[in-house]
Amino acid sequence: MKRILTILLICTLAVSMTACANSTDSSGSLSFSWWGGDTRHEVTQKAVSVFMEKNPDIKVNNEYSAWSGWEDKMGQRFASKSAPDVNQINWNWITAFSADGSKFVDLKTLSDVIDLTQFEQAGLDACTVAGKLQALPISMTGRIFYWNKTTFEKAGIDVPTSYAELISAGQTFKEKLGEDFYPLALGTYDRMILMVYYLESVYGKNWVENNQLMYSKEEVAEGLNFIMELENAHVTPSMQKLTGDGADSLDKNTNWTNGHYAGIFEWDSSASKFEKALEEGQELVVGDFFKDFGAYQGGFAKVSMCFAISETAKDKTAAGKLVNFLLNSPEGAKIMGSERGIPLSKTAKEICEEKDLLDPKVLEANTKVLDWVKFSLDPLFESNELKATESGLYAQAMNNLSYGTMTAVEAADMLVEGIEKVLAAAK
Repeated sequence: MKRILTILLICTLAVSMTACANSTDSSGSLSFSWWGGDTRHEVTQKAVSVFMEKNPDIKVNNEYSAWSGWEDKMGQRFASKSAPDVNQINWNWITAFSADGSKFVDLKTLSDVIDLTQFEQAGLDACTVAGKLQALPISMTGRIFYWNKTTFEKAGIDVPTSYAELISAGQTFKEKLGEDFYPLALGTYDRMILMVYYLESVYGKNWVENNQLMYSKEEVAEGLNFIMELENAHVTPSMQKLTGDGADSLDKNTNWTNGHYAGIFEWDSSASKFEKALEEGQELVVGDFFKDFGAYQGGFAKVSMCFAISETAKDKTAAGKLVNFLLNSPEGAKIMGSERGIPLSKTAKEICEEKDLLDPKVLEANTKVLDWVKFSLDPLFESNELKATESGLYAQAMNNLSYGTMTAVEAADMLVEGIEKVLAAAK
């Protein structure tokens, strides 16, 4: 009888402990996902640890990796309703995965735990789809020129502040430094964004509005001729030359690291990556937007990335507390710094400025971008069908143009028809 009573007591305790564990997992445990490099992993894990110290009733399970394959993986998880509770997302994921508002929580419903007043309305509007604020913008970013000042000094000229000076620099580099020196290096996606910046400067209209491409084939052909002018003037190497360099990315290209390629048109938040890649003794400086492209201030800024809460999250309030801590709290801001760009949260930016936590080059570039650009970016601009490095429409058009297998008119036909197909599919 004693043996039976002992067994029953053990079973009862086991059931009780299991029930408690399940209760804790369902209401006090969150999953949080992000991608990035080692530095981002380290600071984010540290911030999460501090959050859990301040909120001992909430346990956060981290899921993180490098970017490669991450978007496809997360797309499958959102589709299967198995995504983590809190997610770092790209801005275009809102329309890509939750155009109907079904995948992410409307953060306006969590305004009692998330201080939405810390964000400018424009940033919140950019993350509002299907009438729901589906994510909080972490930072804004845009493209700007960066120049290797050391190489320009070797050529005996200043870094360019206008299109005319850039064109002139191509011939100067060729004559004074040699055939292998170029003022600016542009991959296929860089060319596409620079072309849009140029066309917006000339025509003063958004690239896309209300799911409609606002530029004719003739206007796009004009933009493509502008890109070819850069090649023909020895401003930028051809795609054949860049491919022949054999580098996975420009920051790993020997011609960038040794100063043979003396300029880039990159996201303002990318400065540190390209600067660190340079060989010793070379100085990278932030450039200016060119006023002689046209009568308008072309170019666009976009939400670089966001935090979103899955509709499947069991404890949405706890998830909201984590998001607010990471973006708005002084403790979170000090740890996160500018790892995901210059913070949009007013409190976070003030804290980072006060504690000197912002990369000065990134801050300079970001300030210039946000002061200059006047146009908006359609989220489908970054859809995988268009943007993919090798198979995307942009890469195909720019490669065909550079290799001479298509004229500007033919490449424009390809771009316009392909873009309109993607836009029509999204209606």
